[in-house]
Amino acid sequence: MSEGSQQKRVVVVGAGWAGLSATYHLAKQGYDVTLLEAGSYPGGLVAGWKTAGGKSVEAGIHGFWYPYRNIFALINELEINPFTTWTRSAQYSPAGLEVESPIFQDLPRLPSPLGTFLYTQFQRLPLIDRLSALPLLYAVVDFDNSDAAWRRYDFVTARELFKDFGVSARLYREAFEPMLLVGLFAPGEQCSAAATLGMLYFFILAHQPDFDVVWCRGTVGEKIFHPWVKQIAKTGAKVLPQRRVTDLIVDSNNQAKGVVCGDEVFDADAVIFAVGISGMKKIVSTSASLQSREEFRNLGNLGAIDVLATRLWFDRKINIPRPSNACFGFDVTTGWTFFDLNALHDEYKNELGTVVEVDFYHANQFLNLSDTEIVAIVQRYLATCVPAFREAKVIDSSVIRLPNAVTHFAPGSYRYMLPSQTSFANVFMSGDWIVNRHGSWSQEKAYVTGLEAANLVVSHLKAGQPAKILPVEGDEAHIQVARSLNQTVRDLGKSILPDFWLP
Repeated sequence: MSEGSQQKRVVVVGAGWAGLSATYHLAKQGYDVTLLEAGSYPGGLVAGWKTAGGKSVEAGIHGFWYPYRNIFALINELEINPFTTWTRSAQYSPAGLEVESPIFQDLPRLPSPLGTFLYTQFQRLPLIDRLSALPLLYAVVDFDNSDAAWRRYDFVTARELFKDFGVSARLYREAFEPMLLVGLFAPGEQCSAAATLGMLYFFILAHQPDFDVVWCRGTVGEKIFHPWVKQIAKTGAKVLPQRRVTDLIVDSNNQAKGVVCGDEVFDADAVIFAVGISGMKKIVSTSASLQSREEFRNLGNLGAIDVLATRLWFDRKINIPRPSNACFGFDVTTGWTFFDLNALHDEYKNELGTVVEVDFYHANQFLNLSDTEIVAIVQRYLATCVPAFREAKVIDSSVIRLPNAVTHFAPGSYRYMLPSQTSFANVFMSGDWIVNRHGSWSQEKAYVTGLEAANLVVSHLKAGQPAKILPVEGDEAHIQVARSLNQTVRDLGKSILPDFWLP
């Protein structure tokens, strides 16, 4: 820690994965960091809390996938053990069990995506439908996460993408759209093809084990964020909850000098925003300095998706074949997941009855229902997948409504998403909706963008060392060759043909 860095004040707004990531690194470099969180607890949407009866709940359950190298490195640094072992997952429709996934890393490694194709256990989907996905590999290879690739595919819907590449209607309906509903949280006609290809690359094309997942052995807030925040506090950073940011103080030199929270002002030599789209739009709506910039005004073009998180306690033990399950076909535009918390969470291992978490994405049609109506629907859906739920009695429940909770990667949205560097010289952005070239996804992407924002602060203020960001595993050799060949053909086409892609 240098004397210069100790004199530099950084304000981070938002205490989710991105904000905690940036705060932790900058505090370790000796900066005077203040982390402001609008909610009552650090953690943003993944912070867990207790009900009035002392039971743990959270705003949905999130998996930690095999490629989350940076988050796993953090866990090792904190010397905590929050995760389950690698788990198997299943997928259900109203017709019953549709798919079971193995633990891919335990099987002989085959060239990508052959292993994913051969080892995934489809119960009903015919081989001819699965083979119809082969032409789609061209687009997945073509999408290299570059700015050009995003602009090439972002105006196309996912539904159009699958149709144009000849994916069968049944494969789309029973495999790809369910993946969109629980991965991008919206039906195919409402998802950007670019975001879809980014997700497909991350989970299918990159490497055979990438679909393997572990889960937190309790709420993420209790198991990860609480010990992490304790460690952050030891570095001297201040973590202040219930501080809703309303404005940014900017001087005549294009520099942010402070962050306003109602009547409080926090002086700053640099500012990092680490909030979701909905939170950022609220801040912009009250901030004259942010409204003066087109990039922030244009955030009004971005949207978010409603989530419903429920937790049910049943009066008996029910055998749930797999601990994590995704479901489709129950509602046309809604995907949902359910988790056996007796198998996943330490707190419920010895519970006499079954505890299940059921989360709905793109759940707008459910939010206005009463808790009683929602619990009845949840039990009915569960019983369709696992019939033993039909006779069980719900003895306790939690219903959490989360309007505009998760990023909507809508067609055409990429041009309004912000990069880490803004038009303010010392204001930086982070979060899962920020443009970055790392190639990560979801929580890992949020965490990585927090490190990237911290590194921009280190560079701008010229004090401290940058964080080491672990890259995603490189493409396999045959994918590299395919990408190189594809780029050569594209470059040749540009030299002799008009540009057929609209900007």
